[in-house]
Amino acid sequence: MFELFIAELRRSWLQFRRYPAEAIGLIVITTIFFYGLFLSARYLAGPSLQLGDRLDSIIIGYVLWTLVLFIITDIAGNLQYEAQTGTLEQLFLSRFGAIKVFLMRTLASLTLQMVIMLTILFIIMGLTGSRLNFPPTLLFPFVTVLMGAYGIAFTMGSLALLLKRIQQLLGIFNFALLFLLATPTETWTPPLNILAQLLPMTSGAAILRDLMARGESLNFTKLGIAFVNGVVYFAVGLVLFYLAEREAKRRGMLSGY
Repeated sequence: MFELFIAELRRSWLQFRRYPAEAIGLIVITTIFFYGLFLSARYLAGPSLQLGDRLDSIIIGYVLWTLVLFIITDIAGNLQYEAQTGTLEQLFLSRFGAIKVFLMRTLASLTLQMVIMLTILFIIMGLTGSRLNFPPTLLFPFVTVLMGAYGIAFTMGSLALLLKRIQQLLGIFNFALLFLLATPTETWTPPLNILAQLLPMTSGAAILRDLMARGESLNFTKLGIAFVNGVVYFAVGLVLFYLAEREAKRRGMLSGY
C-alpha cells in the first residue's frame, strides 16, 4: 500500500509540475469568487454590516466545500477519463485492486490539494480580515469530514463506472454539498438537529466551525457522532463501488467506452 501511495504521489507531483497554470487558476478563481460574494453582501448591507464569527463560519464552509468538490470529482473524473482513454481495464487488473488504486490516487492528490486549499484560505482571511483559530484538535473532525467525502466520492464513482458520463449529475450535486457544508446545522433545534447528525459531513463541519470560528473546546460527544457518521458513509461508498465493479465486469463494460 505504501509503495502504491508513493507511486501515485509521484504521479500527482509530475502532473502538478507540468500543469502549474491549473493550480494557479484554481487559487485565483476560487478566491475571486468568494471575495466577490463578500463585497456584494457588504455593499447590500451597508457600512453597518457586522458579521462577527458568522464570516469565519462562512469561510470554513466555503473552503470545505471546495475541498470536498475536489475529492468527489477526482474519483468520478478519473474513472471517466480512464474510460475515455481506454486504460480503465488496466487499473482494474492491477494486483492492488481498483478500490485501493483510486483511494491511494485521491489521497496522493489530496496531499497537494491541501497546500492549494490552505493558500486559498489564508488569502481569503487576508482579504476579509477574518481571524480563524487553528487548534491541533481540529484534525479529528477534519478526518470525519474526509471520510464522509470519500464515501460520497466512491458512491459517485460507482455511478460513473456504470453510466460513464455523470457531469450533469455532479453539477446538480454541487449545490447539495454547499448546503451540507455551509449551513450552520449546529444551531438547529429538535427534531432538525437529529436530521443534521444523519446527513453526511455536517457533524464534522459543525465541530470545525465551533473550533475555528467560535474558539470553543472540542466536544467529544459530538466528535463521536461525527466519527460514526463518517465511518458509515465511507463504508457504504466502498460497498457500492465494489458492487458496481462486479456489475461492470459482469456486463463487460471495462474494456470500452
